Amino acid sequence: MSSMGELTFFLGLQVQQKKDGIFISQDKYVVEILKKFEFTKVKTASTPMETQMPLLKDEDGEEVDFHMYRSIIGSLMYLTSSRPDIMFVVCACTRYQVNPKVSHLYVVKRIFRYLKGQQKLGLWYLKDSPFDLVAYTNSDYVEESLDMKSTTGACQFLGYRLIPWQCKK
Repeated sequence: MSSMGELTFFLGLQVQQKKDGIFISQDKYVVEILKKFEFTKVKTASTPMETQMPLLKDEDGEEVDFHMYRSIIGSLMYLTSSRPDIMFVVCACTRYQVNPKVSHLYVVKRIFRYLKGQQKLGLWYLKDSPFDLVAYTNSDYVEESLDMKSTTGACQFLGYRLIPWQCKK
């Protein structure tokens, strides 16, 4: 076993160790996928998803190449390991991988426009945070108006550190 110095990359994650904590990000990966899918010269968006336009099945919409759509979604899913800000919208887009439409591709493009403007975000873990386990949960049994299914979500914090979280329909 040998020491190769301070950890700076781990499984595609950039790790910056500082005196008061550790910052984990995927800045270089964001730049790579923006180039790969040709989103380097687009306008930026302030949010990853439009708030006034729900994501629907859109059965009558024009179809898009599902191989390309799945490739984009796979790239975005990998990015969610350090970007919880896009987790909800990416998971919503994964529901339409079987038969993606132009309207779904529009939402995915919006995520890339958001990433273009917010490339330097990540997770910050303080070294001296308390060691208390706190859990939050929320359930919506009223049923969503679009598909009549309930939603449940939960997250756990160890001190100030977010550990697992989930959202299930």
